Parts: sequence; C-alpha cells; structure tokens
Amino acid sequence: MRIRPLAVDALIAVALTTVAVLLGQESVKQGWIALDPLGYALVALICVPVAVRGRAPLTVLLVVHLAWFVYVTVGYWPVVGTFGPMLTVYTVASLRSPRVSLACAALMAALWIYAGAISEGASMPSVVGQAVGFSLVLWRFGYVARRSAELARQLKREQDERARREVAEERGRIARELHDVVAHHMSVISVQAGLATFVFGSDPATARAALGTISGTSGEALEELRRMLRVLRAEDGEHTGDAPAAPMPGLARLDEMVERVRAGGVPVELRVTGTPRPVAPGVELCAYRVVQEALTNVLKHARGAAATVELAYRRGHIEVSVTDDGQGVIQDRVRTGSGHGLIGMRERAKLYGGAISIGPLSEGGFAVRLTLPTSARAAARGDDATE
Repeated sequence: MRIRPLAVDALIAVALTTVAVLLGQESVKQGWIALDPLGYALVALICVPVAVRGRAPLTVLLVVHLAWFVYVTVGYWPVVGTFGPMLTVYTVASLRSPRVSLACAALMAALWIYAGAISEGASMPSVVGQAVGFSLVLWRFGYVARRSAELARQLKREQDERARREVAEERGRIARELHDVVAHHMSVISVQAGLATFVFGSDPATARAALGTISGTSGEALEELRRMLRVLRAEDGEHTGDAPAAPMPGLARLDEMVERVRAGGVPVELRVTGTPRPVAPGVELCAYRVVQEALTNVLKHARGAAATVELAYRRGHIEVSVTDDGQGVIQDRVRTGSGHGLIGMRERAKLYGGAISIGPLSEGGFAVRLTLPTSARAAARGDDATE
C-alpha cells in the first residue's frame, strides 16, 4: 500500500468524524445515553487522529483505542466509536509486521468483547463472533495490501536491475561497434601511411593520393567516434542537443568501404545480385560490420590477397560473403577462431537471427559467409525488419 498523503488522510478523518456524529444522534433511539460535550470530545479523539495514521500508525492506534475504551466505559453507544479503531487496525496491518499487526487486531477484538460484556442485553456469542470476524478480516486486508506493496517494490527493483543490465549490454555492443570502426579505419590508415612513406620521393602523386585517403578515412573514423560518444553520453543523461550528422552505415556504403580497402593495396571486387530493397537498419548495420571486419582481417593478415565481396538479395533474406584467395597470408597473424573480431561477427549474426560460417576454403584462401533474415517474423528476434 502506498502511504496516503496527509491531505487525503485528513479528509478521511473528517468523513469518519461526520459519520460518527450523525450516527451518535441515534443513540437515544437505540437505548443508549445521548452524546454530550464529553461524548463529542471522545468521538473526536477516536476519529481525528487517523489523519496522521500513515506517519505514526502504532501511536495512532493506541490513542484511538484508548479513547474508544473510555467512550465505552462511560456508557455511550459502542458502535459510534468503531470506525476509527477498525481503520487503524487495517493501517497497522498494511505497514507493520504480521506479529505486531496481529497483536493490534487482538486488542481491538478484546475491546469489542469488553464493550459487549458491559452492555445490558448483549448477546455474547454474537459479540465475540463480530469481534473476532471483523478483526481478522481487517487484518487480512491490511496484510494483503502490505504483501502487494512488497511485491511491487521487488518488481520495481528487478525492473531497475534488468534495465541496468540492458544498458550495460548495450554499452558493450557499442564498444564492439567502436572496436570495428577503429580497427578498420586504422588498418587503412596504416597501410596508406606506409605506402606514402615508401613512394614519397619517387612517386609524389601516389603519395598525395595515399595522404588523401588517410585524410578521408580518418575523418570518417572521427565522425563515427563522435556518433558513438553521443550515444554513450545520452545514456549517461548528458543531452548534447546534437543529432548524429549522418545515419549509421549500411549496405549502400559497401562500395565506399571497398574503395578504401582497394586504396590500401588489396584488390577487392564488389558483386551485388538480386533486386536491392529496403532492409531493417539493424540488419544492414550487422551485414556492414561483418564485411568491415572481414576486410580488415584481409588487410591485417593477407595484404597480398585478392578479395571478393558478394551481396545477394534473396526472398526473405540476404546473403553476404567475403572471400580471399589466400595469397600473401601472414600465418602467425591468422586467428584460430577465438579472436574478438570473429566472436563479434558470430554475436551479430545471432542477434539478428542469422547464420554465419567462418573458415578456410578447400582451394585456398578464407571465407566469411553471412545469411540474415529480412522478414518481419524472423527478424523479430533482433531488429524490426521489413520484407
């Protein structure tokens, strides 16, 4: 139970007092003494304190029950004073431990039985049944409210913890994205810097072209780094007010990537089959990053090889493959399958419900083949895809 604001409890206290006073006007008709100033004062002591029951439930319960005890002992109609005690028992049961609240319920039942015992003509079996029944029902309602509040708080904690885990996982994904960006662009920059240094004196035109490639590649790397940092800052609650300058890379930019790698000294051919169509952004990004990582590995481990990038649009899915002929492989740099890049490829494929195969070819060379579903039903496991 959410503790009610003081203003709401004050209105409840006013309502209880009003009902008790109006009911007290019927005391004489019911065979009891009429309410006098003392009686009205005791009614106020029974009802008014419930305005602060949320802040001090036990204290309010004891004050209310003490006033009710005096009210009954003087000889006023006991029913008039039952509203305050009943509400305080419910409140204590909803805010305190069962052991404490059961004792409070027993106190109300005892006073109820006491009121019947000192009243003329009271049927004690009925009085006892009412005392025990009302006390247990009120205690049960309060206990259920308390358990519901505890479960709600536990659910909130679990949701917060789940949200924190999801944020951590998302940041891990962003870190992998950043690794791919830096690895690819730095590989291109490294190759071009070496080429520019080698031909600086003998072939100034080639050196200038290499420096131009370095300039463009580094600019793209910095832009993607800024994009990633904007995402991280937004997750930390820092709103820069700037939207990303460009959309995340997708299949339409494969030719740009191929040109960069080709400028790095690796012959790369891009083949596209099927009818190009819109694909979910997440699926496009997944395919782009896998191609980027595969070409980066070619740059690092097989600079003398010729590579082929194939993109095929099929019904319900797309197929992407990157193969090289294995020429110029640096054997001590070849991964066994446990590198971060290869793990990242598999994780991306799994995220979007795809399949990936990574390994050497029987005729020589290396191949990465990725199949990604583009239908809405299949892609529901990952991003929101469209047919």
